[in-house]
Amino acid sequence: MVTEVFTRKYCDPHAVTGEKVEATEILQFAWDGTVREVDACEACKKEYDAKFEPLVDYSRPVKKRRTKKATDSTPAPSES
Repeated sequence: MVTEVFTRKYCDPHAVTGEKVEATEILQFAWDGTVREVDACEACKKEYDAKFEPLVDYSRPVKKRRTKKATDSTPAPSES
């Protein structure tokens, strides 16, 4: 006989008040220099996004500078 175990994740902000709301989203925030994650419901996710900017890396990769091609310093021979 096989028994399946389902674990539900509950919204952490609601769990503080003792409510059990199923979590479908994840909130990310920085704490003590590390990125932490908290389970949250859709309502808490929308409230969090309205309050704070999400932690997304908006930086662009550094572009490589173009190097100038070496041109011949000797002039072309002219016919005289």
